[in-house]
Amino acid sequence: MGTSLTPEFWERFAVLLVAAMGVTVILTVVFDGLAVRLLRRRAHRPPVHAPYRPQDADHRPSVPC
Repeated sequence: MGTSLTPEFWERFAVLLVAAMGVTVILTVVFDGLAVRLLRRRAHRPPVHAPYRPQDADHRPSVPC
């Protein structure tokens, strides 16, 4: 028992193909926008540095006798 691909099948196939492509494009734009926003937000933050500590905090300079 063989089946033939009717014009109705091709019409539905075309509609579903276009719909899938549209959804793919829309999701790509949304996720790209979110990624760019996240990268920009990270780039504008000031870098976190450790507080300044002198190198010789526990060492006292030697005094000649």
